[in-house]
Amino acid sequence: MNLQQLAQNLNILVRSVGAFIKQEAASFDRSKIETKGVNDLVSYVDKQAEEKLVEGLRKLLPEAGFITEENTDNTRGERYNWVVDPLDGTTNFTHNLSIYSVSVALMDGEQVVLGTVYEPSRDECFWACKGQGAYCNNTKITVSEAPALKDGLIATGFPYHDFGLTAQYLQVLGAFMAGSHGVRRLGSAAIDLAYVAAGRFEGFFEYNLNPWDVAAGALLVQEAGGRVSKFTDSTDYIFGREIVASNGSIHQEMLATIAAHWKKPLA
Repeated sequence: MNLQQLAQNLNILVRSVGAFIKQEAASFDRSKIETKGVNDLVSYVDKQAEEKLVEGLRKLLPEAGFITEENTDNTRGERYNWVVDPLDGTTNFTHNLSIYSVSVALMDGEQVVLGTVYEPSRDECFWACKGQGAYCNNTKITVSEAPALKDGLIATGFPYHDFGLTAQYLQVLGAFMAGSHGVRRLGSAAIDLAYVAAGRFEGFFEYNLNPWDVAAGALLVQEAGGRVSKFTDSTDYIFGREIVASNGSIHQEMLATIAAHWKKPLA
């Protein structure tokens, strides 16, 4: 398989879907929002964007299966599977905040080998092939060289539907606030991870995530020279529901900061 060629074709597809989302944002009617669960929103834009992606991805790699957020197609492939988030940052989108993205990754067995995160509002396409580096549009990107947590800007995602661990999370958040340049919450895990890869953030942590939230972004971080794990040193971050991503230099400090307050890990 020529991953570079597949990546170029994937980026064309993702950009076209991103253009559709951006066009719909200009006239989006919030009365059309549906609710999948507590604070878990979905719109016709999410659904149509995913349908467009799945249709295009089938043509790019017919033998691949799918892991999709909106269940357009969740037929698993024997070897390859596309992991698709058509609109990461739906809540932002529905409130006319322009921080949202399209995220698509390709898994070969248990490994992510290709990933793209496209932010339509900035026309930035972050992409990576396993073993071949990470890029923003046509420019190679690398993680920040900040040596310590105290020198870093950290991203996170707030609990929005499962509030059982909020007290512990707030303790972790407070520790990062006090021990770094600050903490930001953008509302799209895929963008957070892409920004770690691009050196804009030094680290990112969040729990209660799904594979489509992190698969592409995690590869970006790794290919840009960073490190990714669960809240412990475990590497099951794609399906493990929690993630820590960093420039590598501050990873152990991030894990130690979390461990000091996170006494009840997710099952």
